Formats: sequence, C-alpha cells, structure tokens
Amino acid sequence: MAEVNEDVAELTERWQRAAADVENTRKWAERQSARQRQEERLAVSAAWLPVLDNLDLALQHGDADPSTILEGVAGVRDQALSILARLGFEPVGEVGEPFDPVRHEAAEVVRDSDAPPGTVVRVLRPGFGDGERLLRPAVVAVSAPADLAVHPEAGRDGG
Repeated sequence: MAEVNEDVAELTERWQRAAADVENTRKWAERQSARQRQEERLAVSAAWLPVLDNLDLALQHGDADPSTILEGVAGVRDQALSILARLGFEPVGEVGEPFDPVRHEAAEVVRDSDAPPGTVVRVLRPGFGDGERLLRPAVVAVSAPADLAVHPEAGRDGG
C-alpha cells in the first residue's frame, strides 16, 4: 500500500510540474504575442510619419503656386501607396477588368458604354488587398447592356 501511495505521490508531483510548465508556456506565448503586436504597431506607425511630415510641409506652403502644391500632394500620395505596398497591400480595381462582387462594389451602372456588360468602366475609389484579403473593395462604375434601361412604368399595376 505504501508503494502505491508513493507512486500516486510521484505521479501527482509530475502532473503538477507538467501543468505548471504548460501554464508558464501559455504566459510566455501571450507576452511574446503582445510584444510582437506592439513592435508591428510601432513599425507601421513609423512608416507613416514621413507622410505626416510632408503633409505638414504642404500646409506651411499653402500660399504657394497651385501647380507646386498639386505636385506635392501627388508626391505624398505616391509615398502613401509605397507604404501600403511595403506592407503587402496593392491597389484593387482597374478599368477594363470584369466586375467581381468580392473585389468590387458597384456604385454606378453605365448603360451607354462600349465595354462589354459587367466590365469596370471607371474606378471611383480604389480598393486595396494582399491577394488573399481585402482592406476594402474598389468602388466602381460597371457597364450594362443599353437594353436593360429601367422604364418608369415597370412595376405598376396594369402597365
């Protein structure tokens, strides 16, 4: 009986140590994950600081020649696109591509277009994604056949 009690005590001690190891590993993983999120947050924020600096410069030169201001704004936009690209996010939505409800949000339907029905004819707001996920879909105008025009009488009784 004493031998059984010793075996039970040893197994209990081993189980308690294993449970403590699992708990310590869980806490370590939580700390590592939190530290990694913080480092990524800092890196992404730091990447946007030059954009903010350039916007501040533009505001200081608000009385400059409008064409110079336009060039500066275009440069800041290019800088922002570059940051998104470095983070793995490219623009989504191009004129001429087939409409895809997963990647596009149709805001307009264009019936007098020469483009085949269901084709993106104008990008109103580009989307961005990494190939697998979207930050946001592109807002687009899509071509439709001219004969699908909506008639005011549609849906009325007797019409």
